[in-house]
Amino acid sequence: MKLILSHPTGNANVRAAANALAKENMLSVFYTTIACFQGSMLDYISNYNRFSEIKRRNYDSILKPYTKMLLPWLEAGRMLAPKLGLKELAKDETNFFNINRVYKEFDKAVANKLKLNEACGIYAYEDGALHSFTRAKFLGLPRFYDLPIGYWRTARILLDKEREKWPGWENTLTGFSDSDEKLARKDQELQLANRIFVASKFTAKTLENYPGQLAPVEVIPYGFPPTIGIREYTKISNTRRLKLLFVGGLSQRKGIANLFSAVEKLKDHVELTVIGRKPKNNCPALNEALSKHRWINSLSHAEILKTMSEHDVLLFPSLFEGFGLVITEAMSQGTPVITTERTAGPDLIEHGQNGWIIEAGSTEALQESIEEILYQPQLIEQVGREAMKTAGARPWNTYGYELAKALKVE
Repeated sequence: MKLILSHPTGNANVRAAANALAKENMLSVFYTTIACFQGSMLDYISNYNRFSEIKRRNYDSILKPYTKMLLPWLEAGRMLAPKLGLKELAKDETNFFNINRVYKEFDKAVANKLKLNEACGIYAYEDGALHSFTRAKFLGLPRFYDLPIGYWRTARILLDKEREKWPGWENTLTGFSDSDEKLARKDQELQLANRIFVASKFTAKTLENYPGQLAPVEVIPYGFPPTIGIREYTKISNTRRLKLLFVGGLSQRKGIANLFSAVEKLKDHVELTVIGRKPKNNCPALNEALSKHRWINSLSHAEILKTMSEHDVLLFPSLFEGFGLVITEAMSQGTPVITTERTAGPDLIEHGQNGWIIEAGSTEALQESIEEILYQPQLIEQVGREAMKTAGARPWNTYGYELAKALKVE
């Protein structure tokens, strides 16, 4: 079986999927907006600061014969608009360079390219599959759908409670601003799919709130980045506080109100570093919390991994997460993770052995887990090394191979 793989922006899991399909001789074409290969003109341009973000679109050379760029100018405009002081052009769904428009127009462009005998099916992702799936159905091609984050109706049910519980943080819950048209499109994509792939059991469970019958749902967890290899652990002492780290969007969807509340109660014994961008909507409660800790707006992927290796524990108390790549990234660096049952944590972590799983939305549970480490600081190295072993046993190519194997069964 040869498949069309379609994703406008690309990320670690898309790369792993594309590489595996190519190696298994299952890839017909890979459609994306911008693809950078070593030695290409884009690779050369990416060395200039203004265009450095193009480096995030580097792909393995094995994909070069299969890759076709569609609407690169639109995605380039979206990437450059903020740097040129034109944020308004990318602010809302209807704006010209908004990510939502990029996904929609890219999806339409892929649909226009589909034709019989080109492939035996199409694999596409949430928000970028409606038009291509509609065309594929007309042509009689199987549609494979990837849902990287939980189903939107379940998100509304779970996160609506947070608006009542933490009213000062409501501005950070930006998912409630999605238009009816965008939400309807998500439902239509799901309905058109012949098979649905997710990366965690939690994501699969969220689909139980879909108002209708769905195709079979298959769970294939993502892989881990390469492990750090050798790591030295610094002991906690009276002069060295426990170094905690959070990496992610600064939204209550990630449980940051709970995080700041738990850390505040232990402030004499811990120090917190926060890496992540603020939401577009101003949130005074967030601003005040960040002023009390070390906050970094953004770092490169390599710098994030290095920062993870310099901290004792990653806190990721997310309330709604399709997977949570920062979990696997931290574990690969030998940094143990405290996360919740609403992430891929339960798929990867055995509580107390290679990390900790706590109840989502519970400040008390988060505080108790941090206190456990303060009382038993030897757990940092013990659990961290087990986390690294887990990471080493499941590299990204394992995810890609398992996905390709599952797609062969059709």
